[in-house]
This record gives sequence, C-alpha cells and structure tokens, in this order.
Amino acid sequence: MKCPYCGESDTKVIDSRAADDNSSIRRRRQCVTCGKRFTTYEKLETMPLMIIKKDDSREPYDRSKVEKGILLSCRKRPVSSQQISKMIDEIENQIFSMEERELPASVIGELVMQKLKDVDEVAYVRFASVYREFKDLNAFMDELAEFLNNK
Repeated sequence: MKCPYCGESDTKVIDSRAADDNSSIRRRRQCVTCGKRFTTYEKLETMPLMIIKKDDSREPYDRSKVEKGILLSCRKRPVSSQQISKMIDEIENQIFSMEERELPASVIGELVMQKLKDVDEVAYVRFASVYREFKDLNAFMDELAEFLNNK
C-alpha cells in the first residue's frame, strides 16, 4: 500500500477491524518512511452475475427486477412482505450457489415459479402467464392443467 503523503510503498498495519457496514475491513496504517498515519478499507471483490436475456443480450443481475415480478404477481393476494423477502433471498441463494458468472434469465424465471407455486397458487398462475407469454387461451389452459395434475 502506497503512502498518500510521500508515495513510499513500505507501510505497516497498526490496527484492523470490521468497518461500520461489516462488509469491509478498516485498517490504520503507518508509513515506515515518513511516519504519517492513514486509513484504508479493504472490500471483497466479486464478479457481477450477468444475466443472459432471450435476445442473447447481457445485463448485470438486478434483485429489484425479481422483486418487482414477484410483487406484481402477489398483488392483492394474502402474501406477506416477509414471505416475499424470504422467497427472493432463497432464490438468490440458489442462484449464487450455482457459482456461474453468466446465467440465462429462464433459470431465474423457473426458480421464481417454483417458489410462487409453494406460496400462492394464484400468484404462480399470474407470474406464469406473463413469463410463459401465453399466445392464446389454450396455452394458458394447458399450463393450468399441468399445474393441477402435478399438485
């Protein structure tokens, strides 16, 4: 670590502790050459998860998009905000445990549908109708029939 005062790279760590946000480490350092002290913060660097969309474009994973889809499907349903947060957390745990740098959006959509199926059947059907892009009533009825057969 270079000293911000004299530019010397020989410094020593005097004190280390977790930063206020608990996601980084705060270190007090002292330059061996000039003796001045300064603070550095170390944070774990992670690769962003990229989502591969239907048109093969890529964008960084965005929790708010998953949340928005679930909130819309659960609108006016007896699903608490705690249940929604828990679903999103579980989906994220599954996504990040795959340890992939790129993931098709369809994988996330299927995970959301699995969680919604367990929490609220109407919310599941709402999400499926948008996610599966039903072209007509027959396609919608086929999905409902499959859902009822697997129940």
